Amino acid sequence: MDPQIIIARRVAKELKSGNLVNLGIGIPTLVANYVPSDLKVFFQSENGLIGTGPIPEQGMAHPTLTDAGGRPISALPGASTFDSAMSFGLIRGGHVDVTVLGGLQVDAHGHLANWMIPGKMVPGMGGAMDLVSGAKRVIVAMQHAGKGKSKIVAKCSLPLTSARPVNLVVTDLAVIGFPEGKATLLETAPGLSVGEILALTDAELVLPDNIQEMKL
Repeated sequence: MDPQIIIARRVAKELKSGNLVNLGIGIPTLVANYVPSDLKVFFQSENGLIGTGPIPEQGMAHPTLTDAGGRPISALPGASTFDSAMSFGLIRGGHVDVTVLGGLQVDAHGHLANWMIPGKMVPGMGGAMDLVSGAKRVIVAMQHAGKGKSKIVAKCSLPLTSARPVNLVVTDLAVIGFPEGKATLLETAPGLSVGEILALTDAELVLPDNIQEMKL
């Protein structure tokens, strides 16, 4: 199974009916594809839409309906549109139940770096800082390693997105939580051993007695 699909399917299992959910750009946008039809989740685009629908078919995109990365989206019946100030009022006011963000690094204490590579031209952190600080629950959806290097690190070498730690990291190899502020291996991807995951992880992981296999 494609690594990005593994991540998106596992993250979708964290959502509950009635949740207001913000999806970041990249892998997080795939999560909406794997939410069961009987689960009533409200997806928010930070540029001012609650009730985002699937990616429109070719030729059916509307120029004013986009996600945070500028890609076309659709609006479901009953959707609500508003300006960016209202959108960030919802985020900063603690009204978003779950945000799912991509990441460049997450450290052993749950701190996220997801917005800049030093020396590179980038547009900035966007709304990630507000989302990590304001959402009730923060889930990071990212691949476990990039260019041969672990993205679960002892200490972030990139600028932190927020001083607040995240709640959960879902990678293509593992699910990692942070009880008591320590990176803890909760689940392994199908077919992978704990030893294999430890070998591919820079940060030291706490190993509870019961480590389950991801259910996808």
